Amino acid sequence: ASLFLTSLASCTKESSFRQDQAGNVAGAEISGGNSQTEPKPEVIVIRASGEIDASLNKFRELLGPLNTAPGARGGRREINWDAVPEMFTNNNLFPGNFFASFDVNAPNGRKRGLLSTTPGDGFRISDKDFSDLDSAFTGQFRAFSPEKTFIANGSVITDNFFKVPGTNTDATVQGFGVVFSDVNNAASTSMEFFSGEKSLGSFKVPNNGKNNPGGFSFLGVYFPHEKISRVRIYSGNTPLSSSKEDLAGKDLVIMDDFIYSEPAQ
Repeated sequence: ASLFLTSLASCTKESSFRQDQAGNVAGAEISGGNSQTEPKPEVIVIRASGEIDASLNKFRELLGPLNTAPGARGGRREINWDAVPEMFTNNNLFPGNFFASFDVNAPNGRKRGLLSTTPGDGFRISDKDFSDLDSAFTGQFRAFSPEKTFIANGSVITDNFFKVPGTNTDATVQGFGVVFSDVNNAASTSMEFFSGEKSLGSFKVPNNGKNNPGGFSFLGVYFPHEKISRVRIYSGNTPLSSSKEDLAGKDLVIMDDFIYSEPAQ
């Protein structure tokens, strides 16, 4: 006779981190389970480096089907930057409210409920993996969903807020994920989640090491019982510029796809 044991319960434990203004990191534990006898997890974290497709698809499945027009309930939104017109490409002119339009005459592609800000000098979209900014970046970065990628200009910080798509009404989400290129430092790149002024935790993006130029990393975080009003991204520890190279402790990182649950009031 054979005895087959099937695990019907799993338990996850996720370390969360907060950065102070000096860049110091303190750790805290967030844990939970998903069995019939344990409470549901407080947070679901999906992360990967290198081959990220499987993890990315798990996060998509967690959020639900893709929405492409206002008025949806549930599901998810995605931004891969390829819809950005040429007038906002390879320059510093990309507006952070481009995908938060509530103009009734704007196309549905611009009504995705994402409003981004930065303490830097705005945002930049590139279809050349930022070799247009500095030829030294040739081969350093890669687009995950060709061919356009995204950075905050003059800062590593991007703050993301949410609107009900097609309106100017403030909204929240439950999950948010980002694809990154060329994360070399285990401490350089992270995302912090907020519900109002309350931090829900900061989560590290996995790194690819120094031997995989342009390698991809993915981090997606989902809170079953919280409403996320803001996501702060720290993309690397040094902003891209024509005078900065990815050397001597400087980790330059770019972003591609943003994936998030349908913003709701």
